Amino acid sequence: MRAVIQRVREAEVWCNGILQARIEKGLLLFVGIGKDDTEKEAQWMAEKVVTLRIFQDERGKLNYSVSDVGGEVLVVSQFTLYADCLKGRRPSFSSAMEAKRAKDLFDTFFTMLEKRVGKVQRGVFQAHMEVHLINDGPITIFLESPKSCQS
Repeated sequence: MRAVIQRVREAEVWCNGILQARIEKGLLLFVGIGKDDTEKEAQWMAEKVVTLRIFQDERGKLNYSVSDVGGEVLVVSQFTLYADCLKGRRPSFSSAMEAKRAKDLFDTFFTMLEKRVGKVQRGVFQAHMEVHLINDGPITIFLESPKSCQS
């Protein structure tokens, strides 16, 4: 499982001109699910995301997590995080999980986050979306679950 994590002042997702989700201070997560990912990877990723210390304390040090600051989370499915661009000019997405299974695991991951963070929103799975954000920092982190999660 892969995620691009952005600390944001606010973020929102639009689909077909309709606002689908909006958060204020918190994290915007773009999440890709690999073809071999399981609930173990989702569990690891959820725990890591909510405990990652990327919010500043009173001294300006990155000592607080999204949970510590009462932040919100917006999760957007992003299979393109599994793009392989080594050969040719068109990315291959053969390492991404097929859509039906990916949606189930994405929903599981979302539920895991909901249990840990007060307000969690999501984009529309398998839809063309417009994502608007104000990056705070900017702080952008790429995170990948370890292979040791896989059984």
